[in-house]
Amino acid sequence: MQPMIKLVRELEEYRLKNRIPQEELAQTIGVAFSTVNRWINGKTKPNKTQRYHIEKLLSKLSSQKGA
Repeated sequence: MQPMIKLVRELEEYRLKNRIPQEELAQTIGVAFSTVNRWINGKTKPNKTQRYHIEKLLSKLSSQKGA
């Protein structure tokens, strides 16, 4: 699996497990709802800056989970 697809899949799994709407997730990352929707539907991929913010969010969440 490509790293980008894996990253988006992890983000979507987190969103679904925590019952977070795409709009709220988009706001947390700092992008538009339509951007998150296109990632999840495989129409586009996050750019470098977006990827950084996704990785930062997932890292923060995993460290909170372990604490």
